[in-house]
Amino acid sequence: MVDPLGGPAYWWLLVAAFLVGYLAGSVPFGVLFTRMAGAGDLREIGSGNIGATNVLRTGRRGLAVATLVADLLKGAVPTALAFAWYGPDMAILAGLGTVVGHCFPVWLRFRGGKGVATAAGVILALTPALLLGILVVFVVVVAVSRYVSLGSITAAFAAPLLAYLTGYLQAVELYFILAALIFFRHLDNVRRLITGRENRLQLGSRDRS
Repeated sequence: MVDPLGGPAYWWLLVAAFLVGYLAGSVPFGVLFTRMAGAGDLREIGSGNIGATNVLRTGRRGLAVATLVADLLKGAVPTALAFAWYGPDMAILAGLGTVVGHCFPVWLRFRGGKGVATAAGVILALTPALLLGILVVFVVVVAVSRYVSLGSITAAFAAPLLAYLTGYLQAVELYFILAALIFFRHLDNVRRLITGRENRLQLGSRDRS
């Protein structure tokens, strides 16, 4: 994880990396895409979430794919650039900032998405070799249960475990923080899973989940 021993002259760069990542992550592509396509206000559709899963409930699969790709890239690009220009410490802070920005965007009064696709983008930039394994966990859980929320949470916590097992030790702490944040953003889903009220994935559905 980040070593803060570089002194104040180094700290401001870490803060800047986080803030730049936050601003990039806070762009609500799902809201923008659905609005531009005339599909209405995404925050008033389905779950009200701004991510690709809720965009899918508009029945616009193309918009859902576009949202998924955009949310992934807004995690990957700032993280990759920070890594290339300044190294892993900056990349970790930039990556964390993108996910926080997606979950709590200032433009939407801090009511954002759940951070899954953006976190996947961060993982793609930092440890691309792990992303396939994490994706497999997600797909298997969703295919068996048809609960996107359960697949997202399971995959999120698989990330730090896989990072530890494969020796990406600097990424373990970041991925655990991201998993905890994703779990926090899914608390309502967790409650519905426990009580059996969570809706299963239905393509084109506008039901709440």
